[in-house]
Amino acid sequence: MSQPDFSQARCHSYPVQIFYEDTDFSGVVYHANFIKYFERAREQVIGANELRRLWLEQGLGFAVYRCDMVCNEGVEFADIVEVRSRVLIESKYRTLWQQEIWREGGSRPAVSGYIEMVCLNQQRQLTPMPAQLMASLLEA
Repeated sequence: MSQPDFSQARCHSYPVQIFYEDTDFSGVVYHANFIKYFERAREQVIGANELRRLWLEQGLGFAVYRCDMVCNEGVEFADIVEVRSRVLIESKYRTLWQQEIWREGGSRPAVSGYIEMVCLNQQRQLTPMPAQLMASLLEA
């Protein structure tokens, strides 16, 4: 996946406490949980109430179209990490998210991800995002 320029996008921060249940037998976070942390952070950027409203009032939701993730170093039980998220509007149907998980004092992200999200209607067909949502993502 080519990496667009996120340098002008606002960075959103979301803290995550690593619990024992998040880890494998060695005390390191199981890789699939990073995707959950990314999801939680995206929900915080958009807002749970807005996501619910879009679904109930307009029949719109979002799905991951593509996910590219690189694990540079392990994250361990009892760590508190920061998920940093930046979003770009790629088209009226698609957003691209750069998300990184940082350990306190880290010199590079422990985990980096690029996630493409698409907007779907209740029939799971590609549909344009509301203009108000696109504007709020650019301002957020």
